[in-house]
Amino acid sequence: MINVLFAGNDKIFDGILTCMLSILMRTKTREPFTFYIFTMDVSHIKEEYKALSINDIAFLDKVAKEYNIENRVIRKDVIALYNEEFAHCPNEMTYCSPYTLLRLFADKMDNMPNKLLYLDVDIMFQRDIRLLYNTNINEYEYAAARDHYGKYLIHPNYINAGVLLINMKMIKKTHLFEKARKLLREKKLIFADQSAVYRNTIKKKMLPQKFNDQKFLHKHTVVRHFSKRLFYLPYPHTDNVKQWQVDRVHKIFGYHQFDDIYEVYYHKKQEHKTYEQ
Repeated sequence: MINVLFAGNDKIFDGILTCMLSILMRTKTREPFTFYIFTMDVSHIKEEYKALSINDIAFLDKVAKEYNIENRVIRKDVIALYNEEFAHCPNEMTYCSPYTLLRLFADKMDNMPNKLLYLDVDIMFQRDIRLLYNTNINEYEYAAARDHYGKYLIHPNYINAGVLLINMKMIKKTHLFEKARKLLREKKLIFADQSAVYRNTIKKKMLPQKFNDQKFLHKHTVVRHFSKRLFYLPYPHTDNVKQWQVDRVHKIFGYHQFDDIYEVYYHKKQEHKTYEQ
């Protein structure tokens, strides 16, 4: 079983769908996938912060099963844990959203596997997920690649937490996520959960950049992370192009490596509209 974790609200449905399709279409295996999705409704913070619906999860599960009938998409509502741990904490309004904190509940949820790959939703796989997932992390809390900007601005081994290959057994033993949650309740951090994980890590495995490429798409890139990045032309500026913004991906990056996935994505988007009715 290959176990993948996403977290977010109903606005990131397209991110989960495109990322999931890239995994399923780039990985030729009979081994089934379980996709866990942590979600919650915190619309009292912002109106758009609403949970992914049961209907959305059912559709994603249907898509996953088209590739292997044993594939599963499992929804976990974590609002009770969130209210217990993070409601009104200094990091509730993080640089992204409260949903970035949800991965830190993986050790408190029932029936979670010992090995789990957490992924931000703005990710596409260009190559087989097993190149990453089969990394041996038996002696580590997790494996992660360096953050593209943080490795220059913060520390050479500062990680990007958008791709975390998690050893749940080790994390429960060292209480990594528990300590990270405690820090987030006590102190405001610029990069919230990412910094909290980094500061409390005892032993991590550093991955090559090809497993979390935040700036370029090379032939050897396994994971392309469509995070916010700096552009120098026509003038220095930042932009946040996401993979589901297909026209922008074509125009700004000139990428066509994912066009076969986008063709399926368009078809599934239309199917999803019908499925909702």
